[in-house]
Amino acid sequence: MPLFSVPLGFRAPAQLLPPPPPAAPPAVPPAAAAGSSGATSASAGSTSNSNANRNKVVYLLLGGCASMMAVCCTHPLDLLKVRLQTTVTVAGTASDGAVGTAVKIVKVEGITGLYRGLSAALLRQAMYSTTRFAAYDVIKDLVDPCDGKPLATWRKVVAGMGGGAIGVLVGNPGDVANVRMQADGRLAPAQRRNYRHCFDALGRIRREEGLKMWYSGLLPNIQRGMLVTVGQLASYDEFKYLLLTKTGGLFKDNMLTHFTASTLAGAVATLLTQPVDVVKTRVMTSEKGRYSSAMHCLVSTVRGEGPLALFKGFTPSLVRLGPHTVLTFVFLEQLRQLHTYLTAD
Repeated sequence: MPLFSVPLGFRAPAQLLPPPPPAAPPAVPPAAAAGSSGATSASAGSTSNSNANRNKVVYLLLGGCASMMAVCCTHPLDLLKVRLQTTVTVAGTASDGAVGTAVKIVKVEGITGLYRGLSAALLRQAMYSTTRFAAYDVIKDLVDPCDGKPLATWRKVVAGMGGGAIGVLVGNPGDVANVRMQADGRLAPAQRRNYRHCFDALGRIRREEGLKMWYSGLLPNIQRGMLVTVGQLASYDEFKYLLLTKTGGLFKDNMLTHFTASTLAGAVATLLTQPVDVVKTRVMTSEKGRYSSAMHCLVSTVRGEGPLALFKGFTPSLVRLGPHTVLTFVFLEQLRQLHTYLTAD
């Protein structure tokens, strides 16, 4: 027998045996590996696109948020405008004016009377302004020729008119509730509607007068919405562009520029919208059947009170729309900067 032969049946101790070689990982076909890599890449791309879309939606909602913040500051001025516009006077006689109307409201209704209808004003901004700001930005992208040049003024006007019209279609019910609640205090106690809040107003209007009354004054309101959006958004964009590019570096993209551009935009918006605003307010607050159309209201107002009646409430409109425009765009610019900071990679 050989010297170093091992008897049959002998098993070496485990610690003396060399460790078995590690098992090779199962082979992955190249196509499967490529598919797995592609799926991972697609998943990452899908997540990235989802986040980008979500951020874009949030960005588009900022206009409504800024408008709601602004209306909390300017609501008393808007209420004065509505009270003056809905007060019918004989041609040639003087009305109380903004100051006299404000004093009368405080005496009769208390200081809280200046905030009558605030819930409806917030609802209106949530519906109307959110939609028009978002639609304005979307339409601007659609009409942009992408030629590397600044967007032409007429394209901004088109975007403003389209955004304003779409905003009114969405927000008209809130506007009806808003002006009715603001005008309620001028009526005799027996004639007041006494809406508790904006949703009570919308519900009662639907039950008592029909759903179509949610859209009373729609035509003049669309006209006003188109004009005010051109006057505010389009002219703000244009004034801001001119201040930044045509003043020799005097203005930077800061609070001063935002304030100056929005002040100018507020003045333009007030001049464009005042006559339409008077007609819209009267149609919305009138009893059923008083005016057959916006044109009927326009003609009746001019015949009965003279053409200057179309500019009733101009001072509180300017005082209200100017600060409202300024606050809206100052708030909007700060919200956009915050959004950019929070979503930066």
